[in-house]
Amino acid sequence: MDHVSQKLPAQAWVVTFAGTAINLCLGILYAWSVWKANLVAPSPELAGTEMAGLNAGWVYLTNAEATWAYSICGLVFALCMIPGGLLQDRLGPKIGATAGGLFLAGGCILAGLLRSYTGLIVGFGILGGIGMGLAYAATTPAAVRWFGPQQRGLIVGIVVGGYGGAAIYISPLAKWLIVEHGLSGSFIGLGVFFAVVVVIAGQLLAWPEPGYIPPGTPVAGASGSPDPRRIDWSAPQMLGTIQFYALVFLFFGSAQSGLLVISSATPILNDTAKAIAFLAANAWLLSSYGGLVNAVGRVGTGLYSDKLGRSNAYLINGVISATCLLLTPWIIGTGNVFLLFVTIGVAYWQYGGGLALLPAFTADFFGARNLGFNYGLVFIGWGAAFAVPQLAGYIKDLTGSLDYAFYLSGGLLVLAVMVSLITRRPGPAPLAG
Repeated sequence: MDHVSQKLPAQAWVVTFAGTAINLCLGILYAWSVWKANLVAPSPELAGTEMAGLNAGWVYLTNAEATWAYSICGLVFALCMIPGGLLQDRLGPKIGATAGGLFLAGGCILAGLLRSYTGLIVGFGILGGIGMGLAYAATTPAAVRWFGPQQRGLIVGIVVGGYGGAAIYISPLAKWLIVEHGLSGSFIGLGVFFAVVVVIAGQLLAWPEPGYIPPGTPVAGASGSPDPRRIDWSAPQMLGTIQFYALVFLFFGSAQSGLLVISSATPILNDTAKAIAFLAANAWLLSSYGGLVNAVGRVGTGLYSDKLGRSNAYLINGVISATCLLLTPWIIGTGNVFLLFVTIGVAYWQYGGGLALLPAFTADFFGARNLGFNYGLVFIGWGAAFAVPQLAGYIKDLTGSLDYAFYLSGGLLVLAVMVSLITRRPGPAPLAG
């Protein structure tokens, strides 16, 4: 028999922070610009030539080539969120988290051992993406089941904040590992570390007991409460609504702007702060700073979206960030490092906020019971967003700058904000049969 819990169990917070710990490893993707800065040839004519010293065996890449591993990883990540979500919904979160950790670890180690572009694509891009998709799909839905709708945005923000915050420590750690042990040593060392952390934390993920209802949840049958049979939408039902496609586009619009910045954060600071010796030598700082803002933006946006509403939170974040994106080429041209940190920080906040808003949007619109699979389908928008930083790599190779990429990104975000203004929660799910 279903019963409303009077007090939140301690295990709810154990699951929440275990999910956060897992995401702190999966978020290696957000520190990619540190590797990219070491992979891209110092000048175009050196692309394809072999590196020396600790990185002997590796060859220099073009901007587009160095972005492909990042883009493929993101796309595979998004696609694997679908089977990962289905696995979570049917068998629980432990299996997906454990398998995901091993795929990610194996992919990083393989990339380090192969010392090649192919190794980056297969190891980091494909195997790493599979691992991220399986493990990420297990964390947020598992935590959301323990909490009522009045805390949903905050809890999602905390869990996914781990993914955003990963760059805070991975960026300087990767920089140190590359200097001391080379590109291969950095991938192998982090791969071993991730295997240990994700596998252990994955065992702490769990669902509540059958019949558990979180504190603060409206009691079925109370005045004004929804029909419990019609809160949770199945995936086929969800796919028949216009709101699903709107959420996919909202995810695309929010994510593409952040992914553009994330993929190029270290090179952007290199270009802007050439005259400042400390920043030129420590360009990973922008990536690490971005990771901090990314993580805080997830928790902060989740918190005020619980109070202001998801659409209002998306509007606030999107308008401010689009303005900053359109100003970024001018700021880079002036060499103003302070303004660069401000505008890049806004982009990271908006991006992180989107990753807190979209799972909460999905749960609000289509229920929490099938959230793993349903959110995996909505997450396709995040994977599609990698097309923009990949296109930006070609733009940079052709024009020598990212100006047009920032203008494109800002325009797409404005369009997404307009869609958010007209998107409303669907009515009750249709009754089966």
